[in-house]
Amino acid sequence: MVGAPGLAGLVVGLVVKFCCSDAAGSGIPQTKLAYYNRGGHISSMTGFWRFVLSSIYCGLGNSLGREGPTVHMSSAISSRLGRWMFNDKNRVRSALPVGMAAGIAAAFNAPLSAITFVFEELLDNFSMKALGGIVVAVVIAAAVSRTLLGEDPILDSHFINEEFITSPWMVVGIPMGVIAGLLGHVFVSSVLGVRGLCKNRFAKWSWLTPAVGGVCCGLVGLLALQLTSGYGDPHNSVFSIGYESLERAFEDKLVWQVIIILLVCKFVAVVLNYGTGGSGGLFSPTLYLGGMLGGLVGLLVVLSNGFFDFPDWPGAHQVIGGCVLLGMGAMFSAVVRCPFTSLIIIFEMTRNYSLILPLMAGNMLAWSISRKLRPVAIYDALLVQDGVNLKTFAAYRGSQDYRKLPVSTIMTYDVTTLDVSKTVEETVRDFGAQGLIYHSYPILNEEGELEGIVTRHEIEEADAETLIGWLITDQELLTVPPECSIRDAAQLMISKNYQQVPVVSLAQPKKLLGVITLNDIARQQNASVL
Repeated sequence: MVGAPGLAGLVVGLVVKFCCSDAAGSGIPQTKLAYYNRGGHISSMTGFWRFVLSSIYCGLGNSLGREGPTVHMSSAISSRLGRWMFNDKNRVRSALPVGMAAGIAAAFNAPLSAITFVFEELLDNFSMKALGGIVVAVVIAAAVSRTLLGEDPILDSHFINEEFITSPWMVVGIPMGVIAGLLGHVFVSSVLGVRGLCKNRFAKWSWLTPAVGGVCCGLVGLLALQLTSGYGDPHNSVFSIGYESLERAFEDKLVWQVIIILLVCKFVAVVLNYGTGGSGGLFSPTLYLGGMLGGLVGLLVVLSNGFFDFPDWPGAHQVIGGCVLLGMGAMFSAVVRCPFTSLIIIFEMTRNYSLILPLMAGNMLAWSISRKLRPVAIYDALLVQDGVNLKTFAAYRGSQDYRKLPVSTIMTYDVTTLDVSKTVEETVRDFGAQGLIYHSYPILNEEGELEGIVTRHEIEEADAETLIGWLITDQELLTVPPECSIRDAAQLMISKNYQQVPVVSLAQPKKLLGVITLNDIARQQNASVL
Protein backbone atom coordinates (compact mmCIF):
# COMPACT_ATOMS: atom_id res chain seq x y z
CA MET A 1 0.00 0.00 0.00
CA VAL A 2 2.96 2.33 0.46
CA GLY A 3 4.83 1.25 -2.66
CA ALA A 4 1.91 1.61 -5.11
CA PRO A 5 1.20 5.34 -4.47
CA GLY A 6 4.95 6.06 -4.44
CA LEU A 7 5.49 4.23 -7.75
CA ALA A 8 2.59 6.14 -9.30
CA GLY A 9 4.14 9.39 -8.08
CA LEU A 10 7.49 8.49 -9.64
CA VAL A 11 5.82 7.81 -13.00
CA VAL A 12 4.03 11.16 -12.81
CA GLY A 13 7.22 13.01 -11.88
CA LEU A 14 9.24 11.53 -14.75
CA VAL A 15 6.57 12.13 -17.38
CA VAL A 16 5.91 15.69 -16.19
CA LYS A 17 9.64 16.43 -16.12
CA PHE A 18 10.54 15.02 -19.52
CA CYS A 19 7.35 14.69 -21.59
CA CYS A 20 4.41 16.90 -20.55
CA SER A 21 4.70 19.62 -17.90
CA ASP A 22 0.95 20.40 -18.06
CA ALA A 23 -0.05 16.95 -16.78
CA ALA A 24 0.60 17.77 -13.12
CA GLY A 25 -2.04 19.14 -10.75
CA SER A 26 -5.77 19.05 -11.33
CA GLY A 27 -5.93 20.39 -14.89
CA ILE A 28 -8.35 23.23 -14.22
CA PRO A 29 -5.63 25.92 -13.84
CA GLN A 30 -4.07 24.66 -17.08
CA THR A 31 -7.47 24.88 -18.79
CA LYS A 32 -7.90 28.49 -17.64
CA LEU A 33 -4.39 29.32 -18.82
CA ALA A 34 -5.13 27.83 -22.24
CA TYR A 35 -8.40 29.72 -22.54
CA TYR A 36 -7.10 33.16 -21.61
CA ASN A 37 -3.45 33.16 -22.65
CA ARG A 38 -3.12 30.52 -25.38
CA GLY A 39 -6.19 31.05 -27.53
CA GLY A 40 -7.86 27.87 -26.29
CA HIS A 41 -5.02 25.63 -27.50
CA ILE A 42 -4.47 22.40 -25.55
CA SER A 43 -2.41 19.80 -27.36
CA SER A 44 -3.73 16.30 -27.92
CA MET A 45 -0.63 14.85 -26.25
CA THR A 46 -1.44 16.84 -23.12
CA GLY A 47 -4.89 15.24 -23.04
CA PHE A 48 -3.37 11.80 -23.60
CA TRP A 49 -0.80 12.14 -20.82
CA ARG A 50 -3.41 13.61 -18.49
CA PHE A 51 -5.55 10.49 -19.02
CA VAL A 52 -2.64 8.12 -18.45
CA LEU A 53 -1.12 9.85 -15.44
CA SER A 54 -4.33 10.62 -13.54
CA SER A 55 -5.50 7.03 -14.08
CA ILE A 56 -2.23 5.65 -12.72
CA TYR A 57 -1.89 8.17 -9.91
CA CYS A 58 -5.44 7.92 -8.55
CA GLY A 59 -5.87 4.27 -9.47
CA LEU A 60 -2.86 3.21 -7.40
CA GLY A 61 -4.26 4.83 -4.28
CA ASN A 62 -3.18 8.46 -4.14
CA SER A 63 -5.70 10.68 -2.42
CA LEU A 64 -6.84 12.94 -5.27
CA GLY A 65 -9.92 12.98 -7.49
CA ARG A 66 -10.71 12.30 -11.12
CA GLU A 67 -12.96 15.29 -11.87
CA GLY A 68 -10.29 17.93 -12.53
CA PRO A 69 -8.31 15.66 -14.88
CA THR A 70 -11.55 14.76 -16.66
CA VAL A 71 -12.17 18.47 -17.26
CA HIS A 72 -8.66 18.88 -18.69
CA MET A 73 -8.98 15.83 -20.94
CA SER A 74 -12.40 16.92 -22.22
CA SER A 75 -11.10 20.42 -22.86
CA ALA A 76 -8.16 18.99 -24.82
CA ILE A 77 -10.59 17.02 -26.99
CA SER A 78 -12.78 20.07 -27.63
CA SER A 79 -9.68 22.14 -28.39
CA ARG A 80 -8.54 19.57 -30.95
CA LEU A 81 -12.00 19.43 -32.55
CA GLY A 82 -12.12 23.22 -32.65
CA ARG A 83 -8.80 23.39 -34.49
CA TRP A 84 -10.01 20.80 -36.99
CA MET A 85 -13.30 22.54 -37.68
CA PHE A 86 -12.47 26.25 -37.49
CA ASN A 87 -9.77 28.56 -38.75
CA ASP A 88 -10.96 31.43 -36.57
CA LYS A 89 -8.97 31.54 -33.30
CA ASN A 90 -11.93 32.98 -31.40
CA ARG A 91 -14.09 30.01 -32.37
CA VAL A 92 -11.33 27.61 -31.35
CA ARG A 93 -11.14 29.37 -28.01
CA SER A 94 -14.91 29.20 -27.57
CA ALA A 95 -14.77 25.39 -27.91
CA LEU A 96 -12.92 25.08 -24.60
CA PRO A 97 -15.87 25.87 -22.26
CA VAL A 98 -17.91 23.26 -24.12
CA GLY A 99 -15.37 20.54 -23.34
CA MET A 100 -15.02 21.75 -19.77
CA ALA A 101 -18.77 21.46 -19.15
CA ALA A 102 -18.92 18.02 -20.74
CA GLY A 103 -16.13 16.82 -18.43
CA ILE A 104 -17.92 17.94 -15.28
CA ALA A 105 -21.24 16.49 -16.45
CA ALA A 106 -19.67 13.11 -17.16
CA ALA A 107 -17.52 12.93 -14.02
CA PHE A 108 -20.20 13.94 -11.51
CA ASN A 109 -23.32 12.88 -13.41
CA ALA A 110 -24.35 16.47 -12.70
CA PRO A 111 -25.35 18.36 -15.88
CA LEU A 112 -26.75 21.50 -14.23
CA SER A 113 -23.74 22.10 -12.01
CA ALA A 114 -21.49 21.58 -15.05
CA ILE A 115 -23.10 24.60 -16.70
CA THR A 116 -22.85 26.85 -13.63
CA PHE A 117 -19.24 25.81 -12.97
CA VAL A 118 -18.11 26.89 -16.44
CA PHE A 119 -19.69 30.32 -16.03
CA GLU A 120 -18.43 30.81 -12.46
CA GLU A 121 -14.90 29.47 -12.82
CA LEU A 122 -13.92 30.02 -16.45
CA LEU A 123 -16.11 32.64 -18.14
CA ASP A 124 -16.93 34.73 -15.05
CA ASN A 125 -20.08 36.07 -16.71
CA PHE A 126 -23.29 34.71 -18.20
CA SER A 127 -23.55 34.59 -21.98
CA MET A 128 -26.52 33.24 -23.92
CA LYS A 129 -24.22 32.87 -26.94
CA ALA A 130 -21.99 30.45 -25.03
CA LEU A 131 -24.90 28.66 -23.34
CA GLY A 132 -26.20 26.84 -26.41
CA GLY A 133 -23.09 24.80 -27.17
CA ILE A 134 -22.46 24.11 -23.49
CA VAL A 135 -25.97 22.73 -22.96
CA VAL A 136 -25.70 20.42 -25.97
CA ALA A 137 -22.33 19.08 -24.75
CA VAL A 138 -23.63 18.61 -21.21
CA VAL A 139 -26.72 16.70 -22.36
CA ILE A 140 -24.68 14.35 -24.53
CA ALA A 141 -22.01 13.77 -21.87
CA ALA A 142 -24.55 13.13 -19.11
CA ALA A 143 -26.62 10.83 -21.30
CA VAL A 144 -23.59 8.73 -22.26
CA SER A 145 -22.41 8.64 -18.65
CA ARG A 146 -25.79 7.47 -17.39
CA THR A 147 -26.03 4.85 -20.14
CA LEU A 148 -22.68 3.37 -19.16
CA LEU A 149 -22.74 3.88 -15.38
CA GLY A 150 -26.45 3.95 -14.54
CA GLU A 151 -28.97 6.57 -13.48
CA ASP A 152 -28.18 6.57 -9.77
CA PRO A 153 -26.52 9.62 -8.20
CA ILE A 154 -22.86 9.36 -7.19
CA LEU A 155 -23.76 9.12 -3.50
CA ASP A 156 -26.38 6.39 -3.58
CA SER A 157 -27.64 6.37 -0.03
CA HIS A 158 -30.94 5.94 1.82
CA PHE A 159 -30.41 9.55 2.84
CA ILE A 160 -31.79 10.71 -0.52
CA ASN A 161 -35.29 9.76 0.65
CA GLU A 162 -35.12 11.83 3.84
CA GLU A 163 -37.28 14.94 4.25
CA PHE A 164 -36.17 17.89 6.37
CA ILE A 165 -38.00 20.79 7.98
CA THR A 166 -36.22 23.99 6.97
CA SER A 167 -36.47 26.20 10.06
CA PRO A 168 -34.33 24.30 12.62
CA TRP A 169 -31.71 23.47 10.00
CA MET A 170 -31.02 27.16 9.36
CA VAL A 171 -29.51 27.21 12.86
CA VAL A 172 -27.10 24.43 11.80
CA GLY A 173 -26.29 25.80 8.35
CA ILE A 174 -24.89 29.11 9.58
CA PRO A 175 -22.23 27.77 12.00
CA MET A 176 -21.42 25.07 9.46
CA GLY A 177 -20.62 27.80 6.96
CA VAL A 178 -18.31 29.55 9.43
CA ILE A 179 -16.41 26.38 10.31
CA ALA A 180 -16.13 25.25 6.70
CA GLY A 181 -14.95 28.70 5.62
CA LEU A 182 -12.13 28.63 8.16
CA LEU A 183 -11.16 25.02 7.45
CA GLY A 184 -11.29 25.68 3.70
CA HIS A 185 -8.88 28.59 4.16
CA VAL A 186 -6.49 26.39 6.12
CA PHE A 187 -6.73 23.69 3.46
CA VAL A 188 -6.00 26.06 0.55
CA SER A 189 -3.14 27.70 2.47
CA SER A 190 -1.65 24.29 3.23
CA VAL A 191 -1.83 23.16 -0.40
CA LEU A 192 -0.24 26.37 -1.65
CA GLY A 193 2.38 26.29 1.12
CA VAL A 194 3.55 22.74 0.42
CA ARG A 195 3.48 23.35 -3.32
CA GLY A 196 5.46 26.57 -2.96
CA LEU A 197 8.01 24.83 -0.76
CA CYS A 198 8.53 22.08 -3.34
CA LYS A 199 8.84 24.58 -6.19
CA ASN A 200 11.29 26.84 -4.34
CA ARG A 201 13.40 24.41 -2.31
CA PHE A 202 13.26 21.21 -4.36
CA ALA A 203 12.95 22.46 -7.93
CA LYS A 204 15.94 20.35 -9.03
CA TRP A 205 14.19 17.26 -7.69
CA SER A 206 10.76 18.03 -9.14
CA TRP A 207 10.65 14.63 -10.84
CA LEU A 208 11.00 12.94 -7.45
CA THR A 209 8.65 15.00 -5.25
CA PRO A 210 5.42 13.30 -6.50
CA ALA A 211 6.91 9.94 -5.47
CA VAL A 212 7.69 11.33 -2.00
CA GLY A 213 4.12 12.59 -1.78
CA GLY A 214 2.84 9.17 -2.85
CA VAL A 215 4.90 7.38 -0.20
CA CYS A 216 3.65 9.82 2.44
CA CYS A 217 0.07 9.21 1.29
CA GLY A 218 0.63 5.47 1.64
CA LEU A 219 1.97 5.89 5.17
CA VAL A 220 -0.89 8.17 6.18
CA GLY A 221 -3.41 5.78 4.65
CA LEU A 222 -1.94 2.82 6.52
CA LEU A 223 -2.01 4.84 9.73
CA ALA A 224 -5.71 5.62 9.21
CA LEU A 225 -6.37 1.95 8.42
CA GLN A 226 -4.68 0.86 11.63
CA LEU A 227 -6.30 3.50 13.83
CA THR A 228 -9.84 2.94 12.53
CA SER A 229 -9.54 -0.84 12.94
CA GLY A 230 -9.71 -0.25 16.68
CA TYR A 231 -13.29 1.00 16.29
CA GLY A 232 -14.77 -1.81 14.21
CA ASP A 233 -14.18 -2.21 10.50
CA PRO A 234 -10.95 -0.61 9.19
CA HIS A 235 -11.39 2.20 6.67
CA ASN A 236 -9.16 2.63 3.64
CA SER A 237 -10.92 5.72 2.25
CA VAL A 238 -7.80 7.87 2.65
CA PHE A 239 -6.65 6.07 -0.49
CA SER A 240 -8.14 7.28 -3.78
CA ILE A 241 -11.59 8.95 -3.69
CA GLY A 242 -13.13 7.35 -0.60
CA TYR A 243 -16.84 7.82 -1.27
CA GLU A 244 -17.66 4.58 0.54
CA SER A 245 -16.84 6.16 3.90
CA LEU A 246 -18.80 9.26 2.91
CA GLU A 247 -21.87 7.11 2.31
CA ARG A 248 -21.40 5.46 5.70
CA ALA A 249 -21.20 8.92 7.27
CA PHE A 250 -24.53 9.76 5.60
CA GLU A 251 -26.06 6.68 7.18
CA ASP A 252 -24.70 7.46 10.68
CA LYS A 253 -22.44 4.39 10.72
CA LEU A 254 -19.22 6.14 11.80
CA VAL A 255 -18.29 6.95 15.39
CA TRP A 256 -16.72 10.32 16.13
CA GLN A 257 -13.24 8.85 16.62
CA VAL A 258 -13.28 7.37 13.11
CA ILE A 259 -14.57 10.62 11.60
CA ILE A 260 -11.75 12.63 13.20
CA ILE A 261 -9.12 10.10 12.07
CA LEU A 262 -10.39 10.10 8.49
CA LEU A 263 -10.76 13.89 8.39
CA VAL A 264 -7.23 14.56 9.62
CA CYS A 265 -5.54 11.81 7.60
CA LYS A 266 -7.37 12.66 4.37
CA PHE A 267 -6.52 16.34 4.86
CA VAL A 268 -2.82 15.56 5.24
CA ALA A 269 -2.76 13.07 2.37
CA VAL A 270 -4.47 15.43 -0.08
CA VAL A 271 -2.21 18.34 0.84
CA LEU A 272 0.90 16.20 0.37
CA ASN A 273 -0.30 14.60 -2.88
CA TYR A 274 -1.28 17.84 -4.54
CA GLY A 275 1.50 19.97 -3.07
CA THR A 276 4.23 17.62 -4.26
CA GLY A 277 2.99 17.67 -7.86
CA GLY A 278 0.63 14.73 -8.21
CA SER A 279 -1.80 14.36 -11.10
CA GLY A 280 -5.32 14.55 -9.75
CA GLY A 281 -8.10 16.92 -8.77
CA LEU A 282 -9.41 18.57 -5.62
CA PHE A 283 -13.17 18.27 -6.21
CA SER A 284 -13.71 14.85 -4.63
CA PRO A 285 -11.27 15.38 -1.74
CA THR A 286 -12.98 18.68 -0.93
CA LEU A 287 -16.41 17.01 -0.81
CA TYR A 288 -14.98 14.21 1.30
CA LEU A 289 -13.45 16.61 3.83
CA GLY A 290 -16.66 18.61 3.95
CA GLY A 291 -18.69 15.47 4.53
CA MET A 292 -16.49 14.34 7.42
CA LEU A 293 -16.58 17.83 8.91
CA GLY A 294 -20.36 17.79 8.61
CA GLY A 295 -20.54 14.36 10.26
CA LEU A 296 -18.50 15.65 13.19
CA VAL A 297 -20.73 18.70 13.56
CA GLY A 298 -23.76 16.43 13.31
CA LEU A 299 -22.55 14.32 16.22
CA LEU A 300 -22.11 17.50 18.27
CA VAL A 301 -25.67 18.55 17.38
CA VAL A 302 -26.99 15.16 18.47
CA LEU A 303 -25.02 15.45 21.71
CA SER A 304 -26.34 18.95 22.40
CA ASN A 305 -29.89 17.74 21.78
CA GLY A 306 -29.32 15.10 24.44
CA PHE A 307 -28.52 17.86 26.92
CA PHE A 308 -31.16 20.42 25.93
CA ASP A 309 -33.89 18.22 24.40
CA PHE A 310 -34.86 20.53 21.52
CA PRO A 311 -38.53 20.09 20.50
CA ASP A 312 -39.41 18.68 17.07
CA TRP A 313 -35.77 17.83 16.34
CA PRO A 314 -35.30 14.78 14.03
CA GLY A 315 -33.57 11.57 15.02
CA ALA A 316 -29.80 11.08 15.11
CA HIS A 317 -29.71 9.33 11.73
CA GLN A 318 -31.41 12.23 9.98
CA VAL A 319 -29.34 14.86 11.81
CA ILE A 320 -26.02 13.26 10.85
CA GLY A 321 -27.05 12.85 7.19
CA GLY A 322 -28.22 16.44 6.93
CA CYS A 323 -25.04 17.82 8.49
CA VAL A 324 -22.88 15.74 6.14
CA LEU A 325 -24.70 17.28 3.19
CA LEU A 326 -24.35 20.82 4.57
CA GLY A 327 -20.66 20.26 5.24
CA MET A 328 -20.01 19.02 1.70
CA GLY A 329 -21.62 22.08 0.16
CA ALA A 330 -19.97 24.60 2.47
CA MET A 331 -16.50 23.10 2.06
CA PHE A 332 -16.82 23.00 -1.72
CA SER A 333 -17.89 26.64 -1.71
CA ALA A 334 -14.99 27.65 0.53
CA VAL A 335 -12.28 25.86 -1.46
CA VAL A 336 -13.42 25.95 -5.09
CA ARG A 337 -15.14 29.36 -4.73
CA CYS A 338 -18.11 28.60 -6.96
CA PRO A 339 -21.07 29.14 -4.59
CA PHE A 340 -23.89 28.45 -7.07
CA THR A 341 -22.19 25.33 -8.38
CA SER A 342 -21.77 24.14 -4.80
CA LEU A 343 -25.53 24.37 -4.28
CA ILE A 344 -26.52 22.53 -7.41
CA ILE A 345 -23.84 19.85 -7.32
CA ILE A 346 -24.84 18.68 -3.83
CA PHE A 347 -28.45 18.41 -4.97
CA GLU A 348 -27.47 16.45 -8.10
CA MET A 349 -25.11 14.14 -6.19
CA THR A 350 -27.71 13.27 -3.53
CA ARG A 351 -31.05 14.02 -5.26
CA ASN A 352 -32.25 15.63 -2.04
CA TYR A 353 -33.73 19.13 -2.27
CA SER A 354 -35.28 19.66 1.15
CA LEU A 355 -32.15 21.26 2.71
CA ILE A 356 -31.56 23.75 -0.08
CA LEU A 357 -32.19 26.89 2.01
CA PRO A 358 -29.79 26.11 4.89
CA LEU A 359 -27.36 24.84 2.25
CA MET A 360 -27.55 28.22 0.50
CA ALA A 361 -26.96 30.08 3.76
CA GLY A 362 -23.98 27.96 4.78
CA ASN A 363 -22.41 27.95 1.33
CA MET A 364 -22.59 31.70 0.87
CA LEU A 365 -21.21 32.29 4.35
CA ALA A 366 -18.30 29.88 3.76
CA TRP A 367 -17.60 31.53 0.40
CA SER A 368 -17.62 35.01 1.95
CA ILE A 369 -15.25 34.04 4.78
CA SER A 370 -12.76 32.25 2.53
CA ARG A 371 -12.84 35.12 0.02
CA LYS A 372 -12.19 37.63 2.78
CA LEU A 373 -9.24 35.65 4.15
CA ARG A 374 -7.73 34.95 0.72
CA PRO A 375 -8.91 37.19 -2.14
CA VAL A 376 -7.36 35.01 -4.88
CA ALA A 377 -9.15 31.68 -5.38
CA ILE A 378 -7.13 28.46 -5.35
CA TYR A 379 -6.96 27.79 -9.10
CA ASP A 380 -5.84 31.35 -9.82
CA ALA A 381 -3.44 31.25 -6.87
CA LEU A 382 -1.83 28.14 -8.36
CA LEU A 383 -1.24 30.03 -11.60
CA VAL A 384 0.19 32.99 -9.71
CA GLN A 385 2.54 30.58 -7.97
CA ASP A 386 3.69 29.40 -11.41
CA GLY A 387 4.45 32.96 -12.46
CA VAL A 388 1.39 33.43 -14.69
CA ASN A 389 0.18 37.03 -14.82
CA LEU A 390 -3.56 37.21 -14.17
CA LYS A 391 -4.17 40.76 -15.34
CA THR A 392 -5.81 39.47 -18.53
CA PHE A 393 -8.11 37.03 -16.71
CA ALA A 394 -11.82 37.80 -16.69
CA ALA A 395 -11.97 37.09 -12.95
CA TYR A 396 -10.04 40.29 -12.35
CA ARG A 397 -12.24 42.55 -14.44
CA GLY A 398 -15.64 44.09 -13.87
CA SER A 399 -17.13 45.15 -10.57
CA GLN A 400 -14.52 43.59 -8.26
CA ASP A 401 -12.41 45.99 -6.24
CA TYR A 402 -9.13 45.07 -7.87
CA ARG A 403 -7.22 47.33 -5.47
CA LYS A 404 -7.63 44.81 -2.66
CA LEU A 405 -5.98 42.04 -4.68
CA PRO A 406 -2.30 41.29 -3.98
CA VAL A 407 0.35 42.63 -6.37
CA SER A 408 1.25 39.02 -7.20
CA THR A 409 -1.81 38.86 -9.47
CA ILE A 410 -0.57 41.58 -11.84
CA MET A 411 3.19 41.90 -11.29
CA THR A 412 5.76 41.01 -13.95
CA TYR A 413 7.61 37.77 -13.19
CA ASP A 414 9.98 37.73 -16.16
CA VAL A 415 12.44 40.44 -15.08
CA THR A 416 15.62 41.61 -16.82
CA THR A 417 18.29 42.06 -14.14
CA LEU A 418 21.82 43.47 -14.07
CA ASP A 419 25.00 42.05 -12.54
CA VAL A 420 26.41 44.21 -9.74
CA SER A 421 30.01 43.37 -10.71
CA LYS A 422 29.85 44.39 -14.40
CA THR A 423 30.76 47.77 -15.82
CA VAL A 424 28.37 50.05 -17.65
CA GLU A 425 30.14 49.29 -20.92
CA GLU A 426 29.82 45.51 -20.42
CA THR A 427 26.17 45.88 -19.48
CA VAL A 428 25.30 47.94 -22.56
CA ARG A 429 27.20 45.50 -24.75
CA ASP A 430 25.25 42.58 -23.27
CA PHE A 431 22.00 44.21 -24.33
CA GLY A 432 23.27 44.38 -27.91
CA ALA A 433 20.94 45.59 -30.62
CA GLN A 434 17.93 45.42 -28.31
CA GLY A 435 19.18 48.38 -26.30
CA LEU A 436 18.07 49.60 -22.91
CA ILE A 437 14.31 49.27 -23.31
CA TYR A 438 13.03 49.36 -19.73
CA HIS A 439 12.73 52.31 -17.38
CA SER A 440 14.78 50.62 -14.66
CA TYR A 441 16.54 47.36 -13.82
CA PRO A 442 16.97 45.40 -10.56
CA ILE A 443 20.61 44.65 -9.68
CA LEU A 444 21.66 41.26 -8.28
CA ASN A 445 24.91 40.23 -6.62
CA GLU A 446 26.90 37.05 -7.28
CA GLU A 447 24.61 35.07 -4.94
CA GLY A 448 21.53 36.19 -6.87
CA GLU A 449 20.39 38.51 -4.07
CA LEU A 450 18.78 41.86 -4.74
CA GLU A 451 21.13 44.78 -4.15
CA GLY A 452 19.23 47.71 -5.62
CA ILE A 453 17.57 49.14 -8.71
CA VAL A 454 18.98 51.50 -11.33
CA THR A 455 17.24 53.55 -14.05
CA ARG A 456 18.07 53.48 -17.72
CA HIS A 457 19.04 57.16 -17.66
CA GLU A 458 21.52 56.56 -14.83
CA ILE A 459 23.21 53.87 -16.94
CA GLU A 460 23.27 56.04 -20.08
CA GLU A 461 24.76 59.02 -18.24
CA ALA A 462 27.40 57.05 -16.30
CA ASP A 463 31.03 56.64 -17.36
CA ALA A 464 31.71 53.46 -19.35
CA GLU A 465 34.14 52.11 -16.73
CA THR A 466 31.73 52.62 -13.86
CA LEU A 467 30.64 49.44 -12.11
CA ILE A 468 26.89 48.89 -12.03
CA GLY A 469 27.17 48.39 -8.27
CA TRP A 470 28.53 51.91 -7.84
CA LEU A 471 25.30 53.38 -9.22
CA ILE A 472 23.36 52.19 -6.18
CA THR A 473 25.77 53.37 -3.50
CA ASP A 474 23.83 54.56 -0.43
CA GLN A 475 20.55 53.84 -2.23
CA GLU A 476 17.37 53.57 -0.16
CA LEU A 477 15.84 50.48 -1.72
CA LEU A 478 12.04 50.35 -1.82
CA THR A 479 10.44 46.88 -2.07
CA VAL A 480 7.02 45.30 -1.53
CA PRO A 481 6.03 41.69 -0.72
CA PRO A 482 3.76 39.75 -3.13
CA GLU A 483 0.97 39.83 -0.51
CA CYS A 484 0.88 43.64 -0.54
CA SER A 485 -2.40 44.98 -1.96
CA ILE A 486 -2.36 46.84 -5.26
CA ARG A 487 -3.77 49.91 -3.52
CA ASP A 488 -1.04 50.02 -0.88
CA ALA A 489 1.68 49.46 -3.47
CA ALA A 490 0.33 52.28 -5.64
CA GLN A 491 0.18 54.69 -2.71
CA LEU A 492 3.73 53.80 -1.68
CA MET A 493 5.11 54.25 -5.20
CA ILE A 494 3.35 57.57 -5.72
CA SER A 495 4.48 58.94 -2.34
CA LYS A 496 8.12 58.03 -3.12
CA ASN A 497 7.86 59.02 -6.81
CA TYR A 498 8.86 55.53 -7.99
CA GLN A 499 7.58 54.10 -11.25
CA GLN A 500 8.74 50.54 -10.53
CA VAL A 501 9.60 48.62 -7.36
CA PRO A 502 10.92 45.07 -6.86
CA VAL A 503 8.66 42.43 -5.33
CA VAL A 504 10.53 40.33 -2.76
CA SER A 505 9.76 37.42 -0.46
CA LEU A 506 8.76 38.25 3.10
CA ALA A 507 10.83 35.33 4.38
CA GLN A 508 13.84 36.25 2.21
CA PRO A 509 13.91 40.05 1.69
CA LYS A 510 16.82 39.76 -0.75
CA LYS A 511 15.05 37.23 -3.01
CA LEU A 512 13.65 38.93 -6.13
CA LEU A 513 10.28 37.52 -7.23
CA GLY A 514 9.33 40.12 -9.83
CA VAL A 515 8.55 43.81 -10.27
CA ILE A 516 5.40 45.89 -10.05
CA THR A 517 5.10 49.06 -12.13
CA LEU A 518 2.64 51.93 -12.25
CA ASN A 519 1.89 50.82 -15.81
CA ASP A 520 0.79 47.41 -14.51
CA ILE A 521 -1.55 49.11 -12.05
CA ALA A 522 -2.90 51.51 -14.69
CA ARG A 523 -3.62 48.63 -17.10
CA GLN A 524 -5.49 46.75 -14.39
CA GLN A 525 -7.50 49.85 -13.53
CA ASN A 526 -8.47 50.34 -17.18
CA ALA A 527 -9.43 46.66 -17.54
CA SER A 528 -11.64 46.89 -14.45
CA VAL A 529 -13.76 49.72 -15.81
CA LEU A 530 -14.22 48.39 -19.34
